Amino acid sequence: MASSSRITEGPARRPGGEGILPSQDIRQFIVSGVIRSATGIDDAQVQPSSIDLRLSAEAYRVRASFLPGKSTTLLEKAKANGMLIETIDISRPALLERDAIYIIPLVESLALPADVYGIANPKSTTGRLDIFTRLITEFGNEFERVPRGYNGKLYVEVVSQTFPILAQAGMKLNQLRFGRGRFAAAGDSRLRLLDQSDPLIDADVAGDQANIDRGLRITVDLQGNNAGIIGYRANKFSPPVDLSKLNYYDTAEFWHPIYNDGKSQCILEPGEFYILASKQRVRVPPDLAAELLPYDLASQEFRVHYAGFFDPGFGYGWAGEIPGTRAVLEVRASQMPIFLEDDQFVGRLNYYNMASTPDKVYGGSIGSSYQQQGLALSKQFKQQHRLNSAAASGTAAVGRESAQGAATHPEADDVDEESVSRLDCLENAISHPMSAKTSDR
Repeated sequence: MASSSRITEGPARRPGGEGILPSQDIRQFIVSGVIRSATGIDDAQVQPSSIDLRLSAEAYRVRASFLPGKSTTLLEKAKANGMLIETIDISRPALLERDAIYIIPLVESLALPADVYGIANPKSTTGRLDIFTRLITEFGNEFERVPRGYNGKLYVEVVSQTFPILAQAGMKLNQLRFGRGRFAAAGDSRLRLLDQSDPLIDADVAGDQANIDRGLRITVDLQGNNAGIIGYRANKFSPPVDLSKLNYYDTAEFWHPIYNDGKSQCILEPGEFYILASKQRVRVPPDLAAELLPYDLASQEFRVHYAGFFDPGFGYGWAGEIPGTRAVLEVRASQMPIFLEDDQFVGRLNYYNMASTPDKVYGGSIGSSYQQQGLALSKQFKQQHRLNSAAASGTAAVGRESAQGAATHPEADDVDEESVSRLDCLENAISHPMSAKTSDR
């Protein structure tokens, strides 16, 4: 869990500028005590425009989701109202049950300047496993938001909605970005100018130019990869997933591949969790960050459950050397079956200014797991056997939907694992015990 370097000192400078704060400003916050931890903070936690937050050694299982309110702390409210069920030691790997609600204090705490706010979201791997997380502050009245000037502890609410999971202190399930000034997306006129000089998508893959309308329009890919796979549906009643094990689990035990039936379409079943991919290979230059939002905030047909946050350099690199990266869509069906067709509009990617260009960007050089892949599962599941099988079998037959197909028709598109965004669609009545929603990875 620990990195090879700790942040202990840095240049004496005050972060400045409006927009999302970059890695060098976050690092300076650590040095100056704005971001605090009794155990020190690893440099690897600092991402291009966010910091990964770590679980502490205790988890509290509670009866329902709640906010602390202005008159009491979060844990005091849980105890006083009979919400607390049990306290769990997670200093060693511990089981977090499916659909159970846990509140876990984070190792990091904050003492923000008066002009700096925070916005949290799950990490990419967290979303791909259908693990619902929300940041909570003391005396807070909103999930996933840290008010300007906040001074206090941080907590994360965790609900694993598909798989039981084994979690341990030090693991990183969510991340926090900081901002100064207005949190406002770049307008369409600016995006069109940017796209003319430096394309926002790989047009050769999408077959068209970027479609800009209140942000970059994102559509779903149901043609599939070289193996004919258009997505995965999570198996119910799977064994626990140990989050510390990478490239470890056999896909077929946890996921059912969905193959193109020749019509490039699929029906999403109520209560099921799916992994799909975007049609577009999107690009985020180093001086911008991006966020995926539902195509219609008023609609109950598609709802974003996990915040889809894209770091600077996603699908781009330092100087545009990467032609684009697909967004992996995390999809949960609502109370009714939903029919999807290839290239159907599912969300908008909004772009936001960085306060300054970060001193590192998203990619393999900083350990990013998903920079250049196609449709792919989280990093806990085996990748290499799928690549070997694809090379041996060539193009897969279309129309097979069986567990056996997962082994014989692997995903040939994820040679480099793809970057992730989160689009949870079809969430009219999601099947977990919470009803409060966030507004946002």
